[in-house]
Formats: sequence, structure tokens, C-alpha cells
Amino acid sequence: MPEIALVSPVISALVTLVLTVWMLKAQDRLPLDVPNHRSLHVLPVPRSGGIAMLAGIFVGFAVMQTPLIIVLPVTVLVAFSHFDDLRGLPIPLRIGAQLAAAAGFAYAGLPGLALPLLVLVVLGIVWLTNLYNFMDGSDGLAGGMTVIGFSFLGIGSWMSGDEALLIDCAIVAAAGAAFLLFNFPPARLFMGDAGSVPIGFLASVLSLSGWRDGNWPLWFPAVVFSPFIVDATVTLLKRAGARERIWEAHNKHYYQRLVRMGWGHRGTALAEYALMLACGTTALWALREALTLQLCALIGLIALYATLALWVDYAWRHSEDKSIESA
Repeated sequence: MPEIALVSPVISALVTLVLTVWMLKAQDRLPLDVPNHRSLHVLPVPRSGGIAMLAGIFVGFAVMQTPLIIVLPVTVLVAFSHFDDLRGLPIPLRIGAQLAAAAGFAYAGLPGLALPLLVLVVLGIVWLTNLYNFMDGSDGLAGGMTVIGFSFLGIGSWMSGDEALLIDCAIVAAAGAAFLLFNFPPARLFMGDAGSVPIGFLASVLSLSGWRDGNWPLWFPAVVFSPFIVDATVTLLKRAGARERIWEAHNKHYYQRLVRMGWGHRGTALAEYALMLACGTTALWALREALTLQLCALIGLIALYATLALWVDYAWRHSEDKSIESA
């Protein structure tokens, strides 16, 4: 591997840092995230800051000569998502672009898959792409998941001897770390769809690349990114069970409830970081253990999530009852 490839994460971080500083100086030209009744912030904050992060990632990928089957779909999603930040796009158009990007990667990047499995993979990519966007609603949350999640994928790649995937993951994590300097509570800049959608796509396709190459089973990246997967999936299922319009924006995610119960953006971000670190560490430990221990680890994590969900639900109902009593 060329020596310059080893410093590509540093290059990615520097490009992200410089562009983010420039965007903050020219923030009057950026689209604003204006607070509404579902928002967790009270003042308008510039968004589409994820463009700086993706620019850093693209430069790093160029140095690494990352396969076009990854780079091209991400480029398409950045363009569509930035336009969505600026003007807003109909849901069918957004989902259509994501399905096309996912199908392109699955067809070319995962050859030989049977059609039913190919369909499941495409749907899984689209789901992870969107849930990353769903979870980008509190300062520092998606940025922290980017740093921690891709770092653990990189360590898993290193354990398997896959240097190319290790560097690709490090590039994304480094860009995320540079962006997080400005996104950690109180956030000066939001990632926006132009950042969260492509990063969610990268989380899925790099995870699948590692699975394809035999670096890990599919449960490994699922556990690494489980703080996002579990929150978004359980929330969606609960809303569907209550016959709510699941395609509409809302403020019922577990992390949103923590912020609204008084944890604040900083406290919620730190708690989520701790959970991410615990899940990533568990995944790395179990990766080289016997199947029985892997199952025990997964059962333990399921029990942990069930306990946390029940506790947040109970605390939320208690806080609502107190609000009604004091009204």
C-alpha cells in the first residue's frame, strides 16, 4: 500500500476542518434549520455542514482509490440530499434515489447473491441510510456515531488484515471527528441530509464489504451501529402500532425523549457515546469468540436494550404526569 494512503485519514480530517471553518464564516449562504414544534433546538442553526465532511471523505477516497461502486452512489446521494436541504424533495424521489444507489452497489459490489437476498440487502441499505438521518436530531449524536462506529469497523478490518477497508473506515471516522468539533453541543453547524444520508449509506456498504470479504459476520456491524438501529426501528414499530403516519417527522425517538426530560443535548450525547462504546467493545470481543459466547453477547445486548427502553418509557410517562399535575 502506498505510504500516502496511510495519511489519507489525516488529509480527510484537514479538508473537513478547513471547509467547515469556511462554511461557518459564510454561514449566511447556508440553509437554516429553523426550529418548529418538533425541534430540540430553539435557535436557527446552519445545516448542510455535512458537505464539508463528505468533501474530506471524497479526497481521502481519491487518495485510496476507493472503488467507484462506493464513491459514485455516495456522490449521487450527496447531490440529492443537498438539494433536499435547500428546497425539499418529495419522499418518493428521495427514496427512489436511495433505492437506485443501494441497488447499484448490491448488484455490482455483491455479485452472486440470489434475488431474494439481493432485495433484502437493498432494503437494508436504504433502511440504515434513513435511520442515520432519523437519528441526526440532537447535537453531536450522528457525528459521534460516525467517529465511534467507523472506528470499530476499522478495528475489525485491522483484526482481519484488510488494510484497504481499515483505511476507508478511518477516513470516514477522521472526517467525522473534524466535523464533531463544531457539532458537539452546543452545535454551531448541523450535518443536514447532505451529511447524514450519505454517511448512513457508507455505514451500510462498508459493513457489507467487510461481510463479503469474510472480515466479519453481519451481526458485527449491526451491533456496532445498534444504538441507532434499535432506537429508530423500535420507535418506527411503536408508531406503526399506534397507527401514526410513520413517514411524517416526529419527536418520539428515545434520544429525543432524553433531551426533553432534562438530560440536554450534551448529557444525551455523552450517554449515547457510552452506549456506542459498550456495544462496539462487546462486538469486537465476541468477533473472535466461539458461537456460544457470541450468542450470549447478543442476548445480553438485547436484554440491555429492553431494560433501557422500558426505563425511558417509564421515565417519560412519569415526566408527562408531572407536567399535567403542574399545569
